[in-house]
Amino acid sequence: MDPAQTERLVASLIALLERGTTPWRREWDVAGPGHHVNLRSGRRYRGANPILLTLGMHLRGSALPFWCGWGEARALGLVPRQGNQAVMVLRPQVHRRSSQPRVAAFGDASTIAPPSDQDGSAWVSYRPVPVFNAADLVGEALPALVRQRSLRAHTARRGEPERLAAAEAVLGAWPVVVTHGSDHACYVPSADRILLPVRCAFHSAAAFYATWAHEVVHSTGHRTRLARDLAGSPSSPSYAREELVAELGSVLLGDRLEIGIDLAYHASYLASWIALLRDTPGLLLQVLGDARRAVDLIAPEAAAVSAPPASPLDQPEAALLDDLPAAVCGRQKPVTGFEPATY
Repeated sequence: MDPAQTERLVASLIALLERGTTPWRREWDVAGPGHHVNLRSGRRYRGANPILLTLGMHLRGSALPFWCGWGEARALGLVPRQGNQAVMVLRPQVHRRSSQPRVAAFGDASTIAPPSDQDGSAWVSYRPVPVFNAADLVGEALPALVRQRSLRAHTARRGEPERLAAAEAVLGAWPVVVTHGSDHACYVPSADRILLPVRCAFHSAAAFYATWAHEVVHSTGHRTRLARDLAGSPSSPSYAREELVAELGSVLLGDRLEIGIDLAYHASYLASWIALLRDTPGLLLQVLGDARRAVDLIAPEAAAVSAPPASPLDQPEAALLDDLPAAVCGRQKPVTGFEPATY
């Protein structure tokens, strides 16, 4: 994404943050249309792209997580409404020494992380590609396509007990010890331990798992894992950056686990994120990368998830894709964060 595109995206994001909103947040709606998918192929968007697309939905006031590129839209007999702007998503390209760059399909496991060649001869770069939301498009075929995608999302839907049991399994398998009974939720880097209130302190099961997921994302920054800077004081830029990584990581993890994001947050976080992004717009893409790496460590994307057989009509834009709940009580939303120095 070139600097001008990044600055426009960040300016839009700052405007929304200044209204007191966190536009990437999206509670999981069991009656809604589900994951961000390609309107044509039904494949899911991967990597950090669900965050960019959720932001794009918010900016245009759309409730439809269905997208396609210009070439795909044209092949379907659709065109963007006059004046509508595309959302930029990031398309991975695998580079190998002594060979041409290879565009990675989002259904290919190589898009999850850079290739692990022992000799360091391969790496991944990302280039922006524009996609349009279904609400941006017009054409005779659009209503039927939207119905088809909505129906497929409905038939693939899992009930809350199944989704929360799966989230419990993933988060419970994470190797960091969790201690329940704290008066707030936090990750303590010095002890490599997560502190959480008792389950009944949360207003819903989803809120409990979303808070747990947030702290698990923080714990990926430990020096023995991804080694992010966790030593900042609460008023420092490094602290604000780490909270933004955990916030966006929670969005991705909530999407993969189908629990959404249902967290309380400090108003001061919004102010610190605004200042951080205004000073360094390019930081957004760095933070998105850190969030993706964190979530890939916790819950790697399955290469075959929502990947129907390829259509002979598929255009290059399709390479952007892949296609026991706890008892709860009370109404408190514990504040999340990480303790920068001591236990």
